[in-house]
Amino acid sequence: MKVCIVGGVAGGATAAARLRRLSEDCEIIIFERTAHVSYANCGLPYYIGGEIEDKDELTLHTPDSFKDWFSIDVRTNSEVTAVYPETKIIEVKNLKDGSVYTESYDKLILSPGAKAALPNAFELDCQNIFTVRTVEDALSIRSFIEEKMIESAVIIGGGFIGLETAENLVRAGVKTTIILRGKQVMPSLDFDMASGLHKYLRDMGVSILFNESLEGFAEEGGHLLVHLKDREPLTSDMVILAVGVVPDTKLAEIAGLDLGLKGSILVNDFLQTSNPDIYAVGDAVAVRNRVSGKSALISLAGPANRQGRWAADNIMGRMRPYRGSAAVSVMKLFEMTAASAGLNEKACKEAGIRFDKVIVHAQSHASYYPGAKSMTLKVLFAPADGRILGAQAVGFDGVDKRIDVLATAIQAGLSAADLEELDLAYAPPYSSAKDPVNLAGYVIENVRQGLVVQFHHDMIPKIAEMEDVVFLDVRTPAEYAAGHIKGALNLPFFELRSRIGELDSSKRYFINCQSGFRSYMACRILKEHGLICSHLSGGYQFYSYVYCGNCYSPDACMCVKGE
Repeated sequence: MKVCIVGGVAGGATAAARLRRLSEDCEIIIFERTAHVSYANCGLPYYIGGEIEDKDELTLHTPDSFKDWFSIDVRTNSEVTAVYPETKIIEVKNLKDGSVYTESYDKLILSPGAKAALPNAFELDCQNIFTVRTVEDALSIRSFIEEKMIESAVIIGGGFIGLETAENLVRAGVKTTIILRGKQVMPSLDFDMASGLHKYLRDMGVSILFNESLEGFAEEGGHLLVHLKDREPLTSDMVILAVGVVPDTKLAEIAGLDLGLKGSILVNDFLQTSNPDIYAVGDAVAVRNRVSGKSALISLAGPANRQGRWAADNIMGRMRPYRGSAAVSVMKLFEMTAASAGLNEKACKEAGIRFDKVIVHAQSHASYYPGAKSMTLKVLFAPADGRILGAQAVGFDGVDKRIDVLATAIQAGLSAADLEELDLAYAPPYSSAKDPVNLAGYVIENVRQGLVVQFHHDMIPKIAEMEDVVFLDVRTPAEYAAGHIKGALNLPFFELRSRIGELDSSKRYFINCQSGFRSYMACRILKEHGLICSHLSGGYQFYSYVYCGNCYSPDACMCVKGE
């Protein structure tokens, strides 16, 4: 059997290696249009900033190592320009000398990846404007920074690549501004969870401009002018376009293959295209979201690797269905970590899935052991059965561990009650006897069983308009004075039992504390005394992240800030 593979990196290179391990007789050829067949795409921003010093560290395999290890023919600087399924022929252009030749195949794997999405304003062919998709891109950017002594940069976009590049530019001493079309960075997170990142980025020296409309670029005196609607242009030494990626499906179109979501290559459960002898993997294909069951574009290295392995297995007759991806991701942002798995609120709404949510603040390990750091978990669940639908986490330590546990729970279809029972490793330097994942299960089950009623930050303006309601703040007077919800009555938790007679049983009480624990306890006390109450999910700490630090909607912000 002869298998041709278009594209290397995660999907294509993995498929090739797996094919060889399954068969010594198979003829395997990889065609890669760049000079690098297998490289650490996710490591590119860290080379730009110098954290990865040697460019060779980005290369996982070379054509020679593929030949030595796997007896695989790798042809770099070779672009497949056409596919003819009826004759099982591909057309290849040698990018070094311009020559064109054809190659036959028995099976074909398309792993063309995705290409950088360019904003409408991108019309200027300028050496100061870059994208970050290939090793060549990273080499060019770092060389440009070092040779030109770059002092300032503008990044268009705030996804993984944009944020990681911003961090590394700042570490390299470059004044960096991020420009966003929307109101948040990292779209895999909900806005409220991203809000904490906004303040942290600014604290670390990154400027962020939200809700901006990019109109174009102009060169002036060796610098770039970045034109934005209704704002003076920004002057910068360089611009990096990181507005996202789109599936590279030109070959699939030429071959007449069926396309799906946003022009991606349509594949079945066995990663076959509409032509059964052509398979497709990686960023160019749409796969099933493991939680919603809907078609989704999930441009992540882990799923691409697995798809490559599965495609190879299926070509060799092992027939393994690819069940999709839960879109699990994690990102380092200076000293902070942000991660997500499964569905966020927007995805739940688009899929028509009913959900509720809890916000949990927890320590990375036992608070009495030195070095414990706070983290925030947001977990979405199905109210009917408590099934975990999605999770997001932001913090400075232990975030990756918790998101992996929650990702496993999501893919296994576990419920909040299952989270309560999870037996997780504990020692003071690593966790608490009540791990944050267990704690999330406890909180969800308290809500589902009616032991407490919660309200969320975005409900506060509407609640304030209701009659016979009281916002009750059970924090200490000092905490209250530092900042509180407008109109809230301060009754410290440790005085609540002795002063409960001061509360009016005809009123409804909406209670907050700093993190949500004291307000939950206060609600239990009030409920036992026959009062109607709800507590603020995530507490004032979370509320202040979302509103006091951003205030995109001044009418919705009810913060009274202390001195």
